[in-house]
Amino acid sequence: MTPSIRVCHVITLLELGGAQETTLYTVANLRPPFRANLVCGAGGLLDEEARRIPGVAPTFLPSLVRPICPVADLRALLGLTALFRRLRPHIVHTHSSKAGILGRMAARLARVPIVVHSIHGFGFNDRQPALLRSLLLALERRAARSTTHFIVVSRANLERGVALGIVAREKATLIRSGVMLGRFEAAGREVASRSASGFRRELGLSPGAPVVGMIACLKPQKSPLTFVEVAARVAAKLPDASFVLAGDGELRARVLARAAALGLGGRLHVLGWRRDIPRVMAALDVLLLTSLWEGLPKVLPEAIAAGVPVVATAVDGALDILDDGVNGFLCNPGDVEGMAERVRRLLRDPELRRKLAGRARAVLPQFDIDAMVRAQERLYSQLLDHASINHASINNEARAGLLARPMP
Repeated sequence: MTPSIRVCHVITLLELGGAQETTLYTVANLRPPFRANLVCGAGGLLDEEARRIPGVAPTFLPSLVRPICPVADLRALLGLTALFRRLRPHIVHTHSSKAGILGRMAARLARVPIVVHSIHGFGFNDRQPALLRSLLLALERRAARSTTHFIVVSRANLERGVALGIVAREKATLIRSGVMLGRFEAAGREVASRSASGFRRELGLSPGAPVVGMIACLKPQKSPLTFVEVAARVAAKLPDASFVLAGDGELRARVLARAAALGLGGRLHVLGWRRDIPRVMAALDVLLLTSLWEGLPKVLPEAIAAGVPVVATAVDGALDILDDGVNGFLCNPGDVEGMAERVRRLLRDPELRRKLAGRARAVLPQFDIDAMVRAQERLYSQLLDHASINHASINNEARAGLLARPMP
């Protein structure tokens, strides 16, 4: 029997999102001697995809839910603790705020040797009520005591975590959330080789019509109502422009109502959840991201890989990717006029679109998704080697096999 090192990944809900997609990819692509388990809440759009990963039987905990619910949260904590005691993982790797807090506490109760937490952004923000924000911050600091090591996806998240007393700098490693770059590059090449994309034809758009889009969950963090306001101002000056929102969520009804009030009726297309994002992305002339905060917005490297220029808010991980006016445009959150002006400028100037998109490609090597998984494996190896001094529970044969394997 081949010795293995058991790594249990925990995430709150497998909805369509960057953290969820990279977690699934990691679980599916860890190499021996690592063997992955996956634990998450139930009811996500990616649940079936998780079930199809060879060799990984995901565990769904109905009590692991996003909203704060003391009864459900206690059940989730107890369920995670019991599961870890049964699975006996060598490493628990948590993602997202709720799973991060409960998963790390459960790992400590179950005496898991190594606990890793990926910060894909924080669950608290300055727009929350002060009492709620203080509670979430206190919980993050408490969970940090049970954390062996942090993975951060952006420098901004690292600096904020250090400043708030959540992350010790020496216990954090920067590993970018990866993107399947080849899919987006191929989609971009396919659109460039034709006079119109099939996606545009589906929406009834003419081949030369300017199209501005955002790919995001319709929730407050992404500020989709700002997208609608920007669209209205662009449309007032460029009457042939159309707009696409690919995603769904709690603000859908408000988005549609505001679009109708602003006269965007047939020009704003709200698509709901899509599984053909490379195809949608490549059909855009400009990607607009109106987020109020982020961890690392994966739609930015996706757009860059597809050859699409970007206008985004200057928040968190976006600052790691874009240099304003050099390889894209950055505006302050809520700066509707500023975003509208830059979108109009790009739509009117094809050469500027080409230049910005071309310069932005220099960042893409940082976002290779297979390099992301290999970097996590190297981190696991380092943590196991250090932990072996105090944790005899780690299989010596597995560790020997790991350290003998050449690392890329």
